[in-house]
Amino acid sequence: MKTKFLLIGLVAISFCSKAQNSTVEKNITGAQIGLFGLDFYNETRLADKIALRAEASLFPAIWGGDLYGKTGFAFYPALTLQPKFYYNIGRRAEKGKNTKNNGANYLGLQVRYIPNWFVISNTKNVSLSNQINFIPTFGFRRNFAENFNYEFKAGLGYGTTFGEKFNESGAVLDLSIKVGYDF
Repeated sequence: MKTKFLLIGLVAISFCSKAQNSTVEKNITGAQIGLFGLDFYNETRLADKIALRAEASLFPAIWGGDLYGKTGFAFYPALTLQPKFYYNIGRRAEKGKNTKNNGANYLGLQVRYIPNWFVISNTKNVSLSNQINFIPTFGFRRNFAENFNYEFKAGLGYGTTFGEKFNESGAVLDLSIKVGYDF
């Protein structure tokens, strides 16, 4: 009799330990902050290992030195769509690692639009040109303390400005280290 209970208990524990998600979450909404901006985002599952992240961001800029009379700063908005392929989420789940809220490594292709809607600055008459960037990225996301997360991503891509006066194109670097909360 004790053997049956022991066997049932071991089977139940093994099922509970495999309760980790081996696919991306259906829907995640949250906010992240770091040295390179503030993001409000939503990730929606498209397939077992693919999610689409939509985010609205506020990015900082700072300038100064001998050429400027004072140090200036600015904050400007950006909108981003990024499909993410979480390539190791299944392997992490099999090993019993935390995959809650898409805690895994990913490859992505972000399309970022930086509009000339507004600029918050300590300097008058600061504006920017409308921009669009296409940046392949590598990143990883991990979770801690129930709903908190940290995320690192890096990528190098192509960007272009467009407007009435001039157009300019070139390489765009994206580097992000952020801590966030999932609602």
